[in-house]
Amino acid sequence: MQNDLMYGIVARQRLNSILKEVFRKSIHICSSFVPLFLRLAYWPVIILLFAALFFYSLSEILRMKGHPIPLISKITEMAARKRDENRFVLGPVTLVIGILIAALLLPLECASVGIFALAFGDGTASLAGKLVGRVAIPGAGGKTVAGSLACFTAVYISTFCVCRNCILSLICAFFAMLIEVLPLADFDNVLIPVSIGFLYCQLSGVL
Repeated sequence: MQNDLMYGIVARQRLNSILKEVFRKSIHICSSFVPLFLRLAYWPVIILLFAALFFYSLSEILRMKGHPIPLISKITEMAARKRDENRFVLGPVTLVIGILIAALLLPLECASVGIFALAFGDGTASLAGKLVGRVAIPGAGGKTVAGSLACFTAVYISTFCVCRNCILSLICAFFAMLIEVLPLADFDNVLIPVSIGFLYCQLSGVL
């Protein structure tokens, strides 16, 4: 009886963890629409991203001080990981900063590849790791082989859809996978779009 109760508690915790991760990564994947919006209205979208960064940061500061903003703070709590409890949830900040740096410093096609790598690669890696990840990668902070393979596949497909170049897509996917494996916490949100976008920009004229 006690074992059944413990199994039920563990199963419920795992389900809650998966649902939270699905919610978090759905936000990640939605960032894949940013390149389209940038093509339609570049500077208005940049301004909106800066505004989102400011208002989110303000809402988090207020939440930490015990003055939550109803909708924003509730979404933040729903998406927060265990490690983020009672702390400033940094993920959305690094997500927007990574997108902004890529969009401001790189040509739009290169920035798009980097943003897609973040949206699809990082997003699917975490979901695959939670759902089917069994073999952990040593020293990677809990990252799994399944997650890394999912990241590689997603970045390869998204890059190929932009450039139709197999070799270039493979290289971008490989380096995105390497970055995603690193135990960077939320800072891979900055490193992936900028570095993969820059790598694509350097290689696209050569390959």
